[in-house]
Amino acid sequence: MCNLYSLTRSQDEIRRIFAVKRDDTGNLPPLPGIFPDQLAPVVRAAESGRELTMMRWGFPPPPKVGTQPVTNVRNVASPYWRPWLKPAFRCLVPVSSFSEYADTKPRKTPVWFALSEERPLLAFAGIWRPWTGLRGPKRDDPVEEEHRLYAFLTTEANGIVGPVHPKAMPVLLTTEEEWRIWLEAPVEEALKLQRPLADAEMMVVARGERRDGAG
Repeated sequence: MCNLYSLTRSQDEIRRIFAVKRDDTGNLPPLPGIFPDQLAPVVRAAESGRELTMMRWGFPPPPKVGTQPVTNVRNVASPYWRPWLKPAFRCLVPVSSFSEYADTKPRKTPVWFALSEERPLLAFAGIWRPWTGLRGPKRDDPVEEEHRLYAFLTTEANGIVGPVHPKAMPVLLTTEEEWRIWLEAPVEEALKLQRPLADAEMMVVARGERRDGAG
């Protein structure tokens, strides 16, 4: 499952590409290594237009399924996920590349995937929800408050991701039409986007590091 991605394109480019009308993220630095429980920017639809805002990665888990935040969502038929698939709770997660870990020895190797070597922007098909509780990276002091949490959909792996991680890959949205459908369309239409990206549209761009595209 994808638990590491990168967003290193400029803030101006993110706003332009995703047609953002309002940005409340402040001064957004490059994020070459985004991990679960960190804050990262997402795009959601608001009354005044698309909004770029910060949320924390990882939904609370379903009851009796442990305590770890859920970062990736595959079974959209589950009653636990259905309420958050409405348009009001869908979001786009801006990405320049994402990583899966190759099962190498003595330790697993991060393998980075992107649309091309230039790492143009794309989006994960995300969902979000408000949640009150204690959250935050372990290296920081977790905060108990009302958080806005996000996760994103996964699907079966394609021929590029499959050799590294055969079980699944993120749902990748690459066009304005797909972004519009994901944010606005009825759930039946939006969920047609839960499919692997064609092999010809992506590639492996780096190996070995836990950060990508920083320089």
